[in-house]
Amino acid sequence: MEQKDIWDAETARNYDTPGTGMFAPEVLDPTVDRLARLAGEGAALEFAIGTGRVAVPLAARGVPVTGIELSGPMVEQLRTKADETTIPVVIGDMATTTAPGEYTLVYLVFNTISNLLEQDQQVACFRNAARHLAPGGRFVVELWVPELRKLPPGRTATVWQSTPGYIGLDTYDVLRQHVVSHHFHFDGTREAQLFRSPHRYIWPAELDLMAQLAGFELESRHADWAGSPFTAESPSHVSVYRLPGAV
Repeated sequence: MEQKDIWDAETARNYDTPGTGMFAPEVLDPTVDRLARLAGEGAALEFAIGTGRVAVPLAARGVPVTGIELSGPMVEQLRTKADETTIPVVIGDMATTTAPGEYTLVYLVFNTISNLLEQDQQVACFRNAARHLAPGGRFVVELWVPELRKLPPGRTATVWQSTPGYIGLDTYDVLRQHVVSHHFHFDGTREAQLFRSPHRYIWPAELDLMAQLAGFELESRHADWAGSPFTAESPSHVSVYRLPGAV
């Protein structure tokens, strides 16, 4: 599965869930609040901007937002909410593509850095963020913590969500540090819809090393956008990395 094939027109049409899931106010509002504070008086660049789940409300707060996005269909969906003048987007991958201008904030949300399936690509993503940032600028990464402690010997999958009409499970290849997320949607019929996406999982310590290689220092790490403490039991984290200097 290649990323350009996964994020196709059908996926783009079905991606937005206004008011629920990742679009629920209790999820989205703290995300936008934190990013707006981190951007300050400067501009923000979102890697893998998608359909603008975060970028649209962030731009509405007065933060100039630019995006980089690999999927044309996802950008077409974004264009139903914001035009090119409001949120300009450069088509390309987040590891190598550059956007014009200089930014105080670059951010990656909802586990998206794991869509890069090789370690060197993930390191390149950090270096690409650094190239876009002014001195003292910040790179923010939201990422899940691999659930390997839930894998007994001989088992390669974990169920991470089971609700009426939906089952989410991950299958792990621990040798290559790869995981495939499987999303099953079903109703009262015998039919189900399956969406799959491959990822390379990253431990927080490995993420910190990638940041160091790109010239960043870890400024903070929390369990969520609201600033809850990050612990050994946290399923995900929001990590803020900063370049030396002052904005």
